[in-house]
Amino acid sequence: MKYRLLPIIFILFGCLSIKTAAQGDLLISPNRVVFEGRKQKAELNLINTGKETTTYTVSFVQRRMKEDGSFESIEEPDPGQMFASPYLRIYPRQVTLQPGEAQVVMVQCTRTPDMPDGEYRSHLYFRSEKNYTPLGKEPIDTSRTLSVQLIPVFGMSIPVIIRSGEVSINTSLSDLKFENKEDAPYISFTINRTGNISVYGNLSVEYIPKQGKPIAVGLVRGVAVYTNINYRFVSIKLNKSEGTIFNGSRLKVRYTTQDDAKKQAIYAEAELEL
Repeated sequence: MKYRLLPIIFILFGCLSIKTAAQGDLLISPNRVVFEGRKQKAELNLINTGKETTTYTVSFVQRRMKEDGSFESIEEPDPGQMFASPYLRIYPRQVTLQPGEAQVVMVQCTRTPDMPDGEYRSHLYFRSEKNYTPLGKEPIDTSRTLSVQLIPVFGMSIPVIIRSGEVSINTSLSDLKFENKEDAPYISFTINRTGNISVYGNLSVEYIPKQGKPIAVGLVRGVAVYTNINYRFVSIKLNKSEGTIFNGSRLKVRYTTQDDAKKQAIYAEAELEL
């Protein structure tokens, strides 16, 4: 089977509204995949934004989200967590891209009748497999010289999620706290999640003075709380512009669906009196 190569220039691709993820010399769009309803296939667009021809291998990895939003690798699922990889197929599993070249990687989902209701999550891992030994280079005589060369190997992952059967989610914000640190003011709080699926969206903060219109002072996009945890701690740096005194006023935090959602929805919101 011959896969499609897309002769897309990086500058043009960057103008698209589709969410992307990038690290090293690799650009991937979209930056997450969700299979729900009758969806069975998804396309990922890979672009080599570097100056060298590079081979990338694609594989599945399993990750645990921690309460601070960081991840760690695991082999067995946590309570309330189910892996998606047994129900997924990716092809091709290795691609070689010239500078500026793009290619589509297909992800196929195959559900089974005995799948318990809820959400399944694994991560697709894209690893750069560069040939770091220049052609024609003579081997080093280790009897005379001992050298150590640290070579960065770039890799990145994106979540792939399957939702099956009856699903539900409830979200709330709690423990709001304002901190006026030396570099900037911050608001910290907890996102609480219940139900059998994860939540994913944008966090925005408004400054509401006693008089006048609200002012947007903070925004963080693409914040998730996955099913292996029931809460996540968040801290947002606030933009201190003219008119934001942060005294005798209110801060309003809103957790909403992504900007490109078909219908904008509010997961949760809360206010803090200053």
